[in-house]
Amino acid sequence: MSATFVIAQGGGPTAVINQTLVGAALEIRKRHPGARVLGARHGVRGIRDGDYVDLTDIREDQLRLIGRTPSSALGSTRDKPDAAYCDVILKGLQKAGADAFIYIGGNDTAGTQQILADASGGSIAFVHAPKTIDNDLEENDHTPGFISAAEFVAGAFLSVDLDFRALPGIYVGIVMGRHAGFLTAASAAWQLDEDSGPHLVYVPERAFEVSRFVDDVRATLDRHRRCIVAVSEGVSTADGKALVESLVPPERLERDAHGNVKLSGSDLTAALEQALATHLPGKRARVDALGYMPRGYVGAINPVDSEEAFNAGAFAAAVAGEGGGSVALQFDGRQTVLKKVPLDHVAGKTRHMPPDFMQADANRLAQPAYDYLKRLVPAKYQVGRPFV
Repeated sequence: MSATFVIAQGGGPTAVINQTLVGAALEIRKRHPGARVLGARHGVRGIRDGDYVDLTDIREDQLRLIGRTPSSALGSTRDKPDAAYCDVILKGLQKAGADAFIYIGGNDTAGTQQILADASGGSIAFVHAPKTIDNDLEENDHTPGFISAAEFVAGAFLSVDLDFRALPGIYVGIVMGRHAGFLTAASAAWQLDEDSGPHLVYVPERAFEVSRFVDDVRATLDRHRRCIVAVSEGVSTADGKALVESLVPPERLERDAHGNVKLSGSDLTAALEQALATHLPGKRARVDALGYMPRGYVGAINPVDSEEAFNAGAFAAAVAGEGGGSVALQFDGRQTVLKKVPLDHVAGKTRHMPPDFMQADANRLAQPAYDYLKRLVPAKYQVGRPFV
C-alpha cells in the first residue's frame, strides 16, 4: 500500500510560503514514487472536514508556478487547536490514511504538531516547516518569508525618508510584529547615512513611553528638520499592555478568537496621530500602518528567500521519513544550513531580538542589528544623496 502525505499551511500568508509547499510535494514524489500527496484546504480545518486538494499528479511546471505565487495557495487558518480539537484532527488524518503530516507555519503551528505527535503514539510522522515574516522562531537564524517582507519594509522607509527630505515633517510607519521587532528593525536596513531615517525605532522588546516618544521626536526634529519613525504594532507599555490598550478606549478595542487585542485592525494609527497633534501642535505629521502589504507583496519576492523556502519544504519531506520534527534555518558562520530540531524546541516559543540589537540609551539600532540585516537584506538600490 502506498504512503500518504498530508500538507497544510497555517497562520499569515507570505510571499514564499508556497515554495515550501511545492518543495515538500516534489520531494515526496521523488523520494516516494506512488505516494499520495494531499493538500488540506485552510490548514487543519481541511483535515477536520476532509477537504483536500490532490497534489499527486499535478504537473511539475504548474506546481512551480504556484511556488512563485504569493499567499497561501491551500488557504490558511488562525485556528489554535486545543487537545480536543487535535483529537478531531488526528482522527481526520487517520481517516485519510496519512503516514505523515507536514504543517507549514509559525510557533503556534509547531505547537499543534507537538500536541498531535504526543497524541499519536508515533503512528504518524508530524513535521513543522518554518514560516513567518515576524522572524520569531526559536532555533532559526531567520525564517522563510522574513527576507522578502524585510525588503518591502526597507524600501518603504528609504522612500519615505527621501519624501520627507523634500517636504519636512513627522512620519510614523507602523509595522507588523506582535512580540518580536525584527521586521520593524528592517526599516533601517537601507539607511543611506547617519542623517537618514528611520531616526527612531520602537520594538516590542523595549517598553514604550508616550512621553519619551514625544521627546524623541522633538529632539529629532531639532536635529534633522524631519523625523521618520518605525513602530512595531505590538509595542507595549511598561505594565506589559499593548500600546493600543493605553491609547484606545476599551470599548473600541477589537479582539480575536483567542482574546488577543487586534493590532492591525485597531485605532492605533489615529491614536498616535492624536498624540503628536496634542504634544507637537502645528507640525506636519503622518501615521501609516503598513498592514498586510509587506508579507505577500509580489514585487518584493527575494530570490534567496524563495530558494530557502523551497529547500525547507524539501527538507521537511526528508524529516517526515525520519519520524518527524521541526525544520530550522541556521547560520554556520558562512551560509544558511537546514537542521532537524525537536518540535518542543520551537512549539509555542517566541524568539526575540537580542538585547544588543538596540542602543542602550536610544531608540535606534545598534551595530549587531545592522550587521545581521546587511547579511540578510543587503542594499538593493543605489540612490543619489539629496541636496536637502
